[in-house]
Amino acid sequence: MNSSIPFPFKPLLGHIGNTPLARIELTATKATILAKLEYLNPGGSIKDRSALFMVEEAERTGKLQPGGTIIEATSGNQGIALAMIGAIKGYKVIITAPDRTSTEKIAALQAYGAKVFVCPDTDNLNDPNGYHAKAKELHSEIPNSYMPNQYYNIENPKAHYLTTGPEIWQQTGGAISHCFISMGSCGTISGVGKYLKEKNSKIKIIGIDAATSKLSMPDCPKTYKTEGMGVDVITDTLNREVIDEIVPVTDNDTFRMTRELAKKGYMVGLSSGAVAYAAMKYADKFNENDVVVVIFADSGRAYLSKVFNF
Repeated sequence: MNSSIPFPFKPLLGHIGNTPLARIELTATKATILAKLEYLNPGGSIKDRSALFMVEEAERTGKLQPGGTIIEATSGNQGIALAMIGAIKGYKVIITAPDRTSTEKIAALQAYGAKVFVCPDTDNLNDPNGYHAKAKELHSEIPNSYMPNQYYNIENPKAHYLTTGPEIWQQTGGAISHCFISMGSCGTISGVGKYLKEKNSKIKIIGIDAATSKLSMPDCPKTYKTEGMGVDVITDTLNREVIDEIVPVTDNDTFRMTRELAKKGYMVGLSSGAVAYAAMKYADKFNENDVVVVIFADSGRAYLSKVFNF
């Protein structure tokens, strides 16, 4: 190492988190709307936070040993984060993904060196033909493997309680009044919501869900095309007590809003489009003193062929 460099540089994984808040113009409102730009994480999404936290906790507790294999079921971003982390730390990575996953995400996983199994999309996360069941099967078969299991792992919300929530509070100087967050594994909304509610119980936490998920349509859930969003299994990673309202958003509204945002200069992913749509529908409830944070979880570059291929 060159000792003449006057200040230290952090390694790549040390740059996960501390993403900026940017003021954006979504709609005509007197409120201040701020976007948390999570696509500026090294792996390109908010999942860098939870993935790194889970891996380091597994290393600390001995669940993940040197030379081991990380196996995860994910629609893409959690897998990409794990693939990046595995490449840096020297772990093999196997990802199972539903076939709604964009080709760009699959390519990114493979570029990092991960092995990818694309499974049929199913109406239920516990379907034996689905990607979650495939990950569990591989985990049971492969020695020295570790499955973070983001849908069931309470380290998922803890990562956001310790990082994302405090950042938002500090960056807004405690002035935040509303926070709009997409819901999938529910780690982000549960962790951020818990932290912000402890700071100020009046802050409104609004969750955005896929309109045909198990949570939003419990009697007859259906598959959907939106990635990075949709509560298909309800576990301890979901803390309903910190959520004031859940807004279901359809594929049509999500895709349309994602395209509209790009035309305004905001190249964001599908869950971000859904979050922006919900915030815009909510706009007439804001007042001039409100400080609204929307979480843009990933970039639209991960969906070019799926959303923007006209």
